[in-house]
Amino acid sequence: MIQLSELWLSSPSSRTVSDWPKATVRVVGMGNSYAGQLKTTRFEEVLHNSIEASLRSNSLVPRPIFSQLYLEAEQQLSALEGGSRVDNEEEEEEGDGGLEQNCPPNPYQMHPPPEGCCTTDGFCQAGKDLRLVSISSEPIDIPAGFLLVGAKSPSLPDHLLVCAVDKRFLPDDNGHNALLGFSGNCVGCGKKGFCYFTEFSNHINLKLTTQPKKQKHLKYYLVRNAQGALTKGPLICWKGSEFRSRQASMGACSSSLFPPLDSSGPPAPFPGEPGPGTAPSAPLGAPQAGPASDHPALTAALGPAVFNGKDSPKHQPLVKNRLSAVPRPSALGILSNSGPPKKRHKGWSPESPSASDGGYPQGGGNRAKYESAGVTCMPQVGLVGPASVTFPVVASGEPVSVPDNLLKICKAKPVIFKGHGNFPYLCGNLNDVVVSPLLYTCYQNSQSISRAYEQYGASTIQPISEEMQLLLTVYYLVQLAADQVPLMEDLEQIFLRSWRESHLTEIRQYQQAPPQPFPPVPGAVAPVTSAQLPWLAGLAASSCNDSVHIIECTYSLAEGLSEMFRLLIEGKLAKTNYVVIICACRSAAIDSCIAVTGKYQARILSESLLTPAEYQKEVNYELVTGKVDSLGAFFSTLCPEGDIDILLDKFHQENQGLVSSSLTASSVTKSAYLDVSGAPACTSYHLEPHRIRPFQLAVAQKLLSHVCSIADSSTQNLDLGSFEKVDFLICIPPSEVTYQQTLFHVWHSGVLLELGLEKEHVTRQRVEQYVLKLDAEAQTKFKSFLQNSFQNPHTLFVLIHDHAHWDLVSAVHNLYSQSDPSVGLVDRLLNCKEVKEAPNIVTLHVTSFPYALQTQHTLVSPYNEIHWPASYSDGVDLYPENKKYFGLSEFIESTLSGHSLPLLRYDSSFEAMVTALGKRFPRLHSAVIRTFVLVQHYAAAMMAVSGLSQMKNYTSVETLEITQNLINSPKQCPCGHGLMVLLRVPCSPLAAVAYERLAHVRARLALEEHFEIILGNPASGITIGKHFLKQLKVWQNIEDAEWRPQTYLELEGLPCILIFSGMDPHGESLPRSLRYCDLRLINSSCLVRTALEQELGLAAYFVSSEAPLEKGARTEALESDAEKLSSTDNEDEELVTEGSTSEKRSPVKRERSCSHDSASSSLSSKASSSAPCGESSAGPSQAERARSPPSCGPLEEARAPGERQRLRAAGGPPSVISRHSPGLTPQPDPSLKSGQRVQVSAPSASSSGSASSPALPAAGPLVLQASQCSMTKACRQPPVVFLPKLVYDMVTSTDGSGLPKAASLLPSHSVMWASSFRPLLSKTMTSTEQSLYYRQWTVPRPGHMDYGNRAEGRVDGFHPRRLLLSGPPQIGKTGAYLQFLSILSRMLIRLTEVDVYDEEEININLREDSDRHYLQLSDPWPDLELFKKLPFDYIIHDPKYEDASLICSHHQSVKSEDRGTHRKPEDLYVRRQTARMRLSKFAAYNTYHHCEQCHQYMGFHPRYQLYESTLHAFAFSYSMLGEEIQLHFIIPKSKEHHFVFSQPGGQLESMRLPLVTDKSHEYIKSPTFTPTTGRHEHGLFNLYHAMDGASHLHVLVVKEYEMAIYKKYWPNHIMLVLPSIFNSAGVGAAHFLIKELSYHNLELERNRQEELGIKPQDIWPFIVISDDSCVMWNVVDVDSGGERSREFSWSERNVSLKHIMQHIEASPNITHYALIGMRKWSSKTGSHEVREPFSRCHVHDFIVLNVDLTQNVQYNQNRFMCDDVDFNLRVHSAGLLLCRFNRFSVMKKQISVGGHRSFHITSKVSDSPMAVVPAQYICAPDSKHTFLAAPAQLLLEKFLQHHSHRFFPLSLKNLGHPVLSVDCYLNLGSQISVCYVSSRPHSLNISCSDFVFSGLLLYLCDSFVGASFLKKFHFLKGATLCVICQDRNSLRQTVVRLELEDEWQFRLRDEFQTANAKEDRPLFFLTGRHI
Repeated sequence: MIQLSELWLSSPSSRTVSDWPKATVRVVGMGNSYAGQLKTTRFEEVLHNSIEASLRSNSLVPRPIFSQLYLEAEQQLSALEGGSRVDNEEEEEEGDGGLEQNCPPNPYQMHPPPEGCCTTDGFCQAGKDLRLVSISSEPIDIPAGFLLVGAKSPSLPDHLLVCAVDKRFLPDDNGHNALLGFSGNCVGCGKKGFCYFTEFSNHINLKLTTQPKKQKHLKYYLVRNAQGALTKGPLICWKGSEFRSRQASMGACSSSLFPPLDSSGPPAPFPGEPGPGTAPSAPLGAPQAGPASDHPALTAALGPAVFNGKDSPKHQPLVKNRLSAVPRPSALGILSNSGPPKKRHKGWSPESPSASDGGYPQGGGNRAKYESAGVTCMPQVGLVGPASVTFPVVASGEPVSVPDNLLKICKAKPVIFKGHGNFPYLCGNLNDVVVSPLLYTCYQNSQSISRAYEQYGASTIQPISEEMQLLLTVYYLVQLAADQVPLMEDLEQIFLRSWRESHLTEIRQYQQAPPQPFPPVPGAVAPVTSAQLPWLAGLAASSCNDSVHIIECTYSLAEGLSEMFRLLIEGKLAKTNYVVIICACRSAAIDSCIAVTGKYQARILSESLLTPAEYQKEVNYELVTGKVDSLGAFFSTLCPEGDIDILLDKFHQENQGLVSSSLTASSVTKSAYLDVSGAPACTSYHLEPHRIRPFQLAVAQKLLSHVCSIADSSTQNLDLGSFEKVDFLICIPPSEVTYQQTLFHVWHSGVLLELGLEKEHVTRQRVEQYVLKLDAEAQTKFKSFLQNSFQNPHTLFVLIHDHAHWDLVSAVHNLYSQSDPSVGLVDRLLNCKEVKEAPNIVTLHVTSFPYALQTQHTLVSPYNEIHWPASYSDGVDLYPENKKYFGLSEFIESTLSGHSLPLLRYDSSFEAMVTALGKRFPRLHSAVIRTFVLVQHYAAAMMAVSGLSQMKNYTSVETLEITQNLINSPKQCPCGHGLMVLLRVPCSPLAAVAYERLAHVRARLALEEHFEIILGNPASGITIGKHFLKQLKVWQNIEDAEWRPQTYLELEGLPCILIFSGMDPHGESLPRSLRYCDLRLINSSCLVRTALEQELGLAAYFVSSEAPLEKGARTEALESDAEKLSSTDNEDEELVTEGSTSEKRSPVKRERSCSHDSASSSLSSKASSSAPCGESSAGPSQAERARSPPSCGPLEEARAPGERQRLRAAGGPPSVISRHSPGLTPQPDPSLKSGQRVQVSAPSASSSGSASSPALPAAGPLVLQASQCSMTKACRQPPVVFLPKLVYDMVTSTDGSGLPKAASLLPSHSVMWASSFRPLLSKTMTSTEQSLYYRQWTVPRPGHMDYGNRAEGRVDGFHPRRLLLSGPPQIGKTGAYLQFLSILSRMLIRLTEVDVYDEEEININLREDSDRHYLQLSDPWPDLELFKKLPFDYIIHDPKYEDASLICSHHQSVKSEDRGTHRKPEDLYVRRQTARMRLSKFAAYNTYHHCEQCHQYMGFHPRYQLYESTLHAFAFSYSMLGEEIQLHFIIPKSKEHHFVFSQPGGQLESMRLPLVTDKSHEYIKSPTFTPTTGRHEHGLFNLYHAMDGASHLHVLVVKEYEMAIYKKYWPNHIMLVLPSIFNSAGVGAAHFLIKELSYHNLELERNRQEELGIKPQDIWPFIVISDDSCVMWNVVDVDSGGERSREFSWSERNVSLKHIMQHIEASPNITHYALIGMRKWSSKTGSHEVREPFSRCHVHDFIVLNVDLTQNVQYNQNRFMCDDVDFNLRVHSAGLLLCRFNRFSVMKKQISVGGHRSFHITSKVSDSPMAVVPAQYICAPDSKHTFLAAPAQLLLEKFLQHHSHRFFPLSLKNLGHPVLSVDCYLNLGSQISVCYVSSRPHSLNISCSDFVFSGLLLYLCDSFVGASFLKKFHFLKGATLCVICQDRNSLRQTVVRLELEDEWQFRLRDEFQTANAKEDRPLFFLTGRHI
């Protein structure tokens, strides 16, 4: 045997394929003379030496060299792990240390027998006679699972010795399936437990001279004859079958005798046990153990195919241990220690899983290394041309005639794969052969592998040669099992690995080093020559017992083909599955082809070459032409009484009378369950309310964020800001049920109301226009959708393509598209030019199987893919839900070891019958045969359950289980709720046949009212009988007489068989009452990943997450009710006992049923905990125990899921409990009154920690079953799924990456692999990584709609507004995308809405009640003369100053409590009141707004460069600052016309100003300045819409350090950059500079225009200073009933800023006003506020400032807060007019970033984490106080706002005695009022003679404040003074100059400073008291 494990294990790379030409191999054993020496030999030498040595050996030929070299690990792994019988002789010879054939054999050294024991031949060592003749009539006690066999002793040739041997260690009829090792008992002395045959042979005195071998010495089975005497029976078939050596040679292990590790259950005692290791541990009286002769009729009819109604041994499934053709490197490391040992160690029992599982997760490493058992992807893999070719591909030479009766003789059409070179013409009976180019394509693809390395300059790397390809193919075919079919993908992987290994060093070199000009030449490789090829191929095939036959031709392939046909006709290829024809005559190249002649393989391959359409056509043809009649005739004869229909009719007549009476009886008993209202009481049935689950919400939010990121990208592909609402259209496949289901979802989600698409009371008809069924009528509906989108550019249309993997046919690249409008409909509609180009349509593809949309040519960007999130991340449950999704991976997991009953199963007896009939009816498609067999099984099962028990043998155990549970489930529910069985029949005509037949049988058996049979056809709705319709209406409380169920979900609880037809499921959801998903008829021959997962997706399910789904508890949680033949009535025959809750809390896991067999579940009669159905309250003892009281409503919520006891008879084996066992069924005493409880106890295993103490109302025995409605289980366990064997193996086996084999299939029919040179998918890949894998490695076929999309790699091939949502089937994607529509709509509304401040004006009650109001209510503009007479209102009414100090005027005599309720200091940061407003078309916008109109305004047009701008310095001197101010303007090119330059591009001279007399409506005259900080993104600087497109000059005033970021976001805006000294200044500095600059500019413009003859006073003197948060402007329309009338009505509307500005600018005498402003908007505005059109008061936020009049009134450049109030007071005191237009209002948006919030006061000591409180803002001079990093002025203002009562204690809440504030207004907090006076001569001040002040505030006072000025005012005794100066020196000078010490008393400790360091220039305070 050639062992390569050292070689592989030493290599760090996954060298699964050896270096062909120079493999370093260690050759061990098998008779090679150079055993153990390391030799470097050429491949051929290794091959020849090995084969030569094995030919010399006397045992069977070993496995071919290929499997040793390349498939090493898999074989050894399967042999070791699976406990399989590879070839016992061969294995044991190897295991016993290589008998070297070159030297004479060593004689066997027998151990000497122990002293004193018997050594007589024929007796055991204990002296008991074992000879058959002596003990044939004696009773012999043999344990279960043992057989009596006869052993031959060399010393007693005429006698047989009787032995008892465990049958698992014996072979079946075909010589297969014997476990390695031995287990036997001595029947003489009774000694048990011999684990070694050597030991046993010693005990029975065989006295051998050679190594003891059971194969040589156990010769015959012993059977009892009619007289009961033991006689010699048939030979034990150790070597005797045609399959044996082939199986042996490939090391396959087909054993259902020994369940492989995955199932880790005990070994099955019966050879006929079906299924993947489901075995009871004891016979349990089941009728399975009888020999096949029990059923002579059946056995005769089916020949060897059926064995006791189950698998014939010939068709034993090769359960889990197939070899994979693609070795898995990860398996190599565990060869040494995994799986059961070759011989049974005493310490290893078959019941336990492997003691050392070699680092593999249990069941992972030894899953079926599934090749392809019959499931071939050949039609899809790498196929370029049409899928099936029944004519020659490339032909040459003379034609070959196909014999006429080929199919009749062969029983299958041979499939001929064209290989290399020329292929001859075929003529004659072409219908009986199939020719395919797939292998040719595969060879071609593999030849191109090396191109991938050409970029490295790797010219020396040669592709794999044709000879080597063919040789590898032969090796591959040789090691395929009898029931495996070649898979092209496996061949590709083999070629790839072989090539990689042979060029490993070169590849590594090119991957690591930069390409060199002269790469090193690798060592010379001696290739296989074409002359050697036939000989090597023959040698390789010589070991496979003729499974592969090689034909060598001399001249052309034609002679080889003719020879093959001759052999076929002569029947000489009966055992041959593959014929390889090689013609190596041409010097340069070889011709080859491979014919598949095995019946099984040929049938599957030829069927797999049919497209789905051809498949349907073929089946139709067979049905229409009556070909199937022979099959029907065959079935009707299977019945013991002849024709089944005769038996049915007989039964019908006999039972007609009985049935009607039993029905009335059952209806009487049902009335017992009616509750008071007369409705049946079943608490298990409730329809789930519609609610969104956390997962769906998360996915909806992911979708939304993807849409937002499309909008946010700079590509301008989606302008969300321009949409006002959302509309949608959902496109679905043409399935009526899916259509109704989607309508239902849309209707119940409320999405139409939420989107505002419909008003209240949406009718179903209205919903229909939002769902489009893609059928013939789709186009008109779609056109109206497009028209609608075109007419409503401000609506965002979401086009949802649900089930998007369906119909990806191209409308362009298609032969039929012109003639047939339905071809390529999806492409024609969804990919039309209008959809692609419409800027307001977003396409969302939704699918569970996105693979076909993830190709190299896809339209969907990988960034626009949304994958359903995983529920767990690092073990954390991300989205806790009360339901857990149970999908494909969970189903697969249930088949692993450690679970009770797997939810995925296959039916071996069904498969066996199908295989047998396939040979009998070779011309029928297997789909037809499968359907007829299955329908027959269902019919027989119905008959068996109805009482014709003799029919049990004509159905399979699985079908009988399904039928029993279907018919019996309604009997266990008071309302008759039952379960649904889904029978999937893809082909519609076959579905119709099945429906008719089952309906007929049901009618004859009088079961019409027991269950319904529904034919589910995509094209039509659901039809059900009146009886069941009535039931559904009662259950669902439906009054409507016209109601019919329209979706499968509405069949909840209906006992029915749903025959589900249609080639593909179209997304139909199934109800929770689905218990069985029968997929045995799915078209398993043409498997691709999408098709497979789509079928399995039907069973996807949500289970109640309270059910523990971890492995240990899977038994209870997912009990699958698979009672087999051992019980007749078993779905829910459970004793209804209330499990005590101690069970739930018990840490002890309940005892698990130790069986994996379906047949054993009746052992566990389950006690289900349930709330007693008639009870509303529970006694205290129960309430204490139960998690929730029983009255809590739906039963599922109240019960502990999976809670039931496995009842055990104490200590003994499990006892069978049937419902008819009187001793155990609790019979409540009828004498008990209903209020009392009856205690029902049942035996329970002590280990389970559970006790039964149920409480049941005594309402008669039937109530016991009341809660056992099948619906109770429905929410707790997923359905059981039955699969074809091929699919089962495909799904449950894993490939090299640990993924299910199915995942590595071609992803979809419509795509193909881009290259053979691709890695395998990996188990660790996320959905995103899988998507990228498919995007890299698959390309669409020419018929795919993406085929013509793009050159690979070009990003612009993606469609920008296209998204793909993928998630597992039935997980809730519809709910998620409907939720997405809702939140998208909310977001769009939110984008068009804004939070604006909505606060009432404050201090309304303090308004002066003078008679002087502006009474001209209808004036559009203020009358100057009237206005001058109005008094100025000093009171601040702006709500943002609610915390500011009140300003007193002489008119008020205010009581202190009149002031509005003040906020506590901690409320200062409470959110101010806002209202959400819809943006009007005249709003100002921030940077997130993009629309077509503003692109140019914003400077973001894709067709333009970003606007260039220039930086201009502008200097002017200002005496107060004592220096020249240098400002910078950034002026975009597009705005230069607003400015005057000395020459083009020269020095900036001034900003142009218009004339007062200009009357244009096209522009706004006043330049607008907006000071801003920290709001480059959020500031509302886009005034394009606000100005209604009018020309205007807008300048952003920014700080120097923010210049760059503002310029980036607003490239087309003019910026005024403040000098760097103002970087830390407040808004006062900006206002000050704006005003000074504007005045300076006004003078420049006057001078400039004076030269043009214009008077200086005609230059426009106004500017606008606007906040950066002004969003909209409103006007109030007043309708007054007359000039003086008190009655008037008013309304407010939104207008453009242009309208307001032009109105203000048109005011007469406007230049006489210094400040003009407007109201702040509030929803609470009262009529008294708008009654007067104008007020003379404070203006804020948006002001129009006359810079000419206010030349001598400055803003205080040091101020941070209240600078506008301060300025308003200065302007008024200067005698100027402030006018507020009350009928205009401005809305201010709440912006939570930037502005005054950007000033943070922190400690200068950086490591101090403490927050600084306002009390720490000042300190004593020269103290060691922590200095703060903040401007002194800010600290001062903040301190005074919060702590001014420390300076002015008398002023607190003392409104009658305010603080006198000279020349400034500082906010002293809301508890202190101030009185403002100006020291300027001629200023307007209030009369202060009435006031006695409580304090005096002197802030940086100038020379106008003199001692005499202060002497005018009166102060309270003890009033306080605060003087604030720039430094301590000026503080002292001020005290002296103002003679303050005359009236005020100062102390040294009353001096303070702001907490600034000296370099930050602190402010100094001095406080004193009035004497």
